Amino acid sequence: MLSNQLLHKAVQDMKRISGLECAVWDKKGVCLVMTSEKMPAWEEKAVSFGESGEEERVEEEICLFLIRDEEDPVYILGMEGGSHEAVTAGRFGASQIANLLFAYKEKMDKNRFIQNLILDNMLVVDVYNQAKKMKIPVEQRRVVFLIESKNEGETLILETMRGLYATGMKDFVTAVDERHVILVKALENTDDYQTLNRIAHEIVDTLNMEAMVGVRVAYGTIVEELKDVSRSYKEADLALQVGRVFYVEKNILAYDELGIGRLIHQLPPSLCEMFLKEVFENGPEEKFEEEELTTVYTFFDNNLNISETARQLYVHRNTLVYRLEKIQKKTGLDVRVFDDALTFKIAMMVADHMKDINEKN
Repeated sequence: MLSNQLLHKAVQDMKRISGLECAVWDKKGVCLVMTSEKMPAWEEKAVSFGESGEEERVEEEICLFLIRDEEDPVYILGMEGGSHEAVTAGRFGASQIANLLFAYKEKMDKNRFIQNLILDNMLVVDVYNQAKKMKIPVEQRRVVFLIESKNEGETLILETMRGLYATGMKDFVTAVDERHVILVKALENTDDYQTLNRIAHEIVDTLNMEAMVGVRVAYGTIVEELKDVSRSYKEADLALQVGRVFYVEKNILAYDELGIGRLIHQLPPSLCEMFLKEVFENGPEEKFEEEELTTVYTFFDNNLNISETARQLYVHRNTLVYRLEKIQKKTGLDVRVFDDALTFKIAMMVADHMKDINEKN
């Protein structure tokens, strides 16, 4: 079934071209869209026509046309008057709506196909058979981009992405849930991972400017065949999961650039708990003040350079040393030493991983 917005545009185009008032009813005679307030007066005629089984009826006041979706009657189109011009306009209008139904159905079929493909709901033989019917190339370099809204309730992402990428036959855009949109992007032979990074930045910038929404974009690895698209989707989904825990500040997440975050994400909880107990003398529940964490992370960003860290934090060198020594008293780790700094960094990432697991449970 078409949306009322599409039907409204169709009847407005018919009126603009023919100069005649028109309306569309469903097969039970309920008026869906109309161009004039007098059209409801013809509801009885529409109901009678729908029950008659006729394909076309011409009367002095109105001519009616049955519109089918394949064999099933779906809509009734009414054009004002019974003139030759009204009949011709009505036939063209009915044909237009029938074509819209066909195009919409084809689009929805492809949308369901892509959703089933990425979720591994199809056998390989069915993938090839349905792709052939829909004229979707099987051997084509592709990658999956997964777009996540930073705020719930954002509805413009899917519409904007479809306007950008779903205009041809190569790229596909579909929604996973209310916060996640998938772009299956066809690639040229010359496209590499730098190209993917550029596309991801374009998506973030465009959605920020045009749709006014903040998003995080992840992408998987490039696949050569249609059946492997689900693998690229799973990689993009993993990149998002890892990014939410370890790289909150990043808007672009590439599966092949997750670093140590991917390794920690795959560690079992029992091993993580054992590691945290070894590192933190007071157990994994050890609390740090926000000032202490800001200090130590800035220290890490500056490659353990005390002078540069003190300058960026606008504090005296002795103040910085005092804060680092407070962390040493709590943990037994002197983060001014590379080995201890590495242990502290990994331990904090493991703690974030455990926090994420506990929140999910």
